[in-house]
Amino acid sequence: MSDLPPPLVPVKGSSPFITGLGIAQICSWGSLYYSFPQIAAAMEKDLGWTSTQLYGAATAGMLLSALVAVPAGSAIDRGHGRWVMGGGALLSGLLLLGWSSVADLVWFYIFVAGIGAMQAATLYEPAFSVIARRAGPLHARSGITALTLWAGFASTVFFPLVEFLLAHVGWRGALQVLGLINIVVCAGLYILVIDPRRDQYRPTHATGKGRNSGLLTALKKPVFWALAASFAAFAVFFSALTYHLYPLFQQRGLDPTGIVFAIALIGPAQVGGRLLISLFAPKVTGAQLGAVVVLCFPVSVLVLLFGPDQLWVACLATIIYAIGTGIMTIVRGIVIPEMISRESYGAISGAISTCMLLARAVGPLAAAWIMLATGGYTGTLIAMLVVAAVIVVSFWAAALAARPAAQ
Repeated sequence: MSDLPPPLVPVKGSSPFITGLGIAQICSWGSLYYSFPQIAAAMEKDLGWTSTQLYGAATAGMLLSALVAVPAGSAIDRGHGRWVMGGGALLSGLLLLGWSSVADLVWFYIFVAGIGAMQAATLYEPAFSVIARRAGPLHARSGITALTLWAGFASTVFFPLVEFLLAHVGWRGALQVLGLINIVVCAGLYILVIDPRRDQYRPTHATGKGRNSGLLTALKKPVFWALAASFAAFAVFFSALTYHLYPLFQQRGLDPTGIVFAIALIGPAQVGGRLLISLFAPKVTGAQLGAVVVLCFPVSVLVLLFGPDQLWVACLATIIYAIGTGIMTIVRGIVIPEMISRESYGAISGAISTCMLLARAVGPLAAAWIMLATGGYTGTLIAMLVVAAVIVVSFWAAALAARPAAQ
């Protein structure tokens, strides 16, 4: 009996497990995702590369991450979460160090593409899967919510940190610091807090049909594809705004201090939205929660489209957008067992993540192309309003199609 994993129980948000994962997620998101626009802008000035060339590397990385998502999720289902996330963070750190020394475009693409691939092993989806391994898919909500409260501060912490590093040590020095953060903090914490004994493979009644039988069953359900469409559109929306808020606000004539202030509101607004849900709507289902929060995305774009070019409009749009993304992250983590299946959480999450990552790769580059073609961000915002409508309609369709998990 001593070789059996402990029974599945909900994990507390204050536990060392969630605290360690949360600190590491702040650093993973901040260094691997949110820092790119600032680093790219500094590289464009220093090396003379175009924004299309720079964002093309980010797109290549996101495409590679789509190939890693399902294998990473399946490995976590088999109890290898420590090595997936710890190894991913270690490789990410080494790639950031390599990026800091680039002088030509080929090596830049190689390093940034590798970092993109490692996002599938270090960001939310694998972390949610690790929590589901520890607590069980139906008991993972409290842990997922607590983790997102931690990670919501990633942009708030790292945006000013990267600005400070760029001002004092340049973009190469900034990348070296970010690389060391991944190697020491992220990899160290993932290896420390993810307990392999608790992440052993747990046999279920579906085992006889194969470990990914839950994924194969899910692929036959309309609700899976409706959710995948909604989350893919959300990924386009999220990545496009994340990478283009800074230049969009610049084009609107906001001063650098105002831009930093507006973007720094993202973290607190995300956390505020998540706290409201955890305090006042802990029993609301993922389908009910998502059906309401998806409305934040078209509203935020409408504010940017029709509001005057003033700081308060930028702040209002940012807050609405951040509340939506913050709560939508929780929805992503809890709807799989609620609306699709309780089996193969990691593999199903990885499959949806693959759709999201492929879509996320399109967002920044497509937004840049539309901006260049139309001479400004108005055309980009109109396109994003259409994407926001897809998020809403697809999620509502999934909610209507959802049935209680059959397994």
